[in-house]
Formats: sequence, structure tokens, C-alpha cells
Amino acid sequence: MIDSPLLTSILLPAAIAVIMCSLGMELTRDDFRRVFTAPRGVLIGMLNLALIAPLLAFAMAELFALPPELAVGLVLLGASPGGMMANMLTHLSRGDTALSVSMTAISSVAAVITVPLFLGLSTSHFDADVGDPSMAGVVVRVLAITIVPVALGMELRRRRPRLVGSIHARVRRVSLALFAIVVLGAIVSEHDTVTDHIAEVAGAALALNLAAMAVSFAVAKLARLGDRQSTAISLELGVHNSALAIAVGASLAPDVTIPAAVYSSFMLFTGGAFAWTMSRRNREADALTKAAAARARPAET
Repeated sequence: MIDSPLLTSILLPAAIAVIMCSLGMELTRDDFRRVFTAPRGVLIGMLNLALIAPLLAFAMAELFALPPELAVGLVLLGASPGGMMANMLTHLSRGDTALSVSMTAISSVAAVITVPLFLGLSTSHFDADVGDPSMAGVVVRVLAITIVPVALGMELRRRRPRLVGSIHARVRRVSLALFAIVVLGAIVSEHDTVTDHIAEVAGAALALNLAAMAVSFAVAKLARLGDRQSTAISLELGVHNSALAIAVGASLAPDVTIPAAVYSSFMLFTGGAFAWTMSRRNREADALTKAAAARARPAET
């Protein structure tokens, strides 16, 4: 899909690095310790991200009979971690933002394993002609544009907390703008290629988006998680780091990037609609919790 070396080799990876560094500025070691101190929500969320989302992508690629390269691209997207947009929508929906940020951070680290793993499995399963992808090269690429910037952001926060406090809001706005501009540029630069295949891939991409949010919400509720945690997990599954999928896919074959480009064009609309619905439900639940606490307070005294 994307032939421009400037876009795929420099601008897109740089934009992802800035986004991940901005994420790192929000994190402390305690966010990673949540796996041990409050494990249920994180573990259920990671089960959804690391296993259910990629398997749903496999299923949708088969169900919609996608051509091999598009099928690989859809699985690559399904295996990609959540993104900062999921954190923002979780906050707006009154979901568990701390859980959302923790899942984004942990899944970004885990992407060094999950992305190459499912990329290799999908390439073999669909017999896709994407050359001979070097798994070591994919690992290094994911490492360079996710883990290293996150670590740099965390270290900057640890060493210069006042500086980070003063610049983080601007860095976050810039990173989100970069994400939008670069992904939009990727779509526009190969508009003809995307439109040629949009009829093939749009149904599968939309089905994956809706199924991922619905299934992950159901799994979270079956695990007896609250609405706020279930909201965070669903949005993390529905709003992937599509820029990462495009950057990795562009190093393999042009068509591999198409599912992520199409997915990114509507995921904020479906995710936003879900966030709006859950914000009302979570607000009512918060009000009931506060009212119950207020009634119990005189009894305690």
C-alpha cells in the first residue's frame, strides 16, 4: 500500500515513537506492578489482547475469504497492542483509565512477542506472498518504536518530574496529532490502492472491531469484573495501535497495510459510540455507589 520511503521508514516510525514516549511519561513502575497487586483485570485484559483478538482476526479473515496478503494484514492488526486513543476514550467513558493505561503499556511490551508470532502463523496459514519476513527484523522494529520510547518516557518522568508535568499535555496533543496526520497521509498516499480493496476488507475489519469489543466485554463480565474495568478492556480491544500495524506491514508487502488503514478510518467512531453509551451507564453506577456509601456512613458512626 505505502510506497513512499520517507513515510514508511521515517515519518510513521517517528510518529509512533513520539506517541509511545508520551505514553511512557504517564507511567510509573506501579502501572506494571498492577499485574501482581490487582491481577484479575490486567490478566483478563491481556488474555483478550494477546489471544482472543488475533484469533478473532483469523476467524474474520476466513469468514470473509480475504486474499492472503489482506488476511495477514488483518491478523497483524489483531495482534497489535492497544493505543493511546483507547486510553482517552476509556477516560471519557468513565472507565478504569489506570487499567487501560496499564494494558496499553504491557501489551506494547508484549508486542515484541505477539506481533512476530501471529505474523509468522498467519503468513504460513494463508500461504501469503510477503517475501520471507525476518522475525528478528520484526522484533527489532517493534522494540525500537515501542519499548525503547516507553522506557525513555518513563525515565524522563523519573528524573525530571516537573519538566514532564509541564510539557506532557502538549506532547500528548502533538503525538495524537502526529498519529492522525501520518495515518491519514498513509491512506491518502495510496488512495487508489485502498479504494480498490476497500470492498474486500471493510466488512472483515468492521466485523473484527465489533466482535472484539463485544466478546472482550462479555469475557470481562463473565470473569465478574465491574463495568468500569469491562469498558477499559473492550476499548483496548476495539482501538488498536493501527499505526504500528501499518509500519510493520509496510516492510512486508503493500497490501498487508490495507486492513489497518481501513480499520483506523472508523475505529474511533465505533469506539466513541461505545464510550458514549458506557459513560452514561458508568455515571449512573458511580452515583449509586456514592449514594450507598453516603447511607452507610451514619451507620458506621
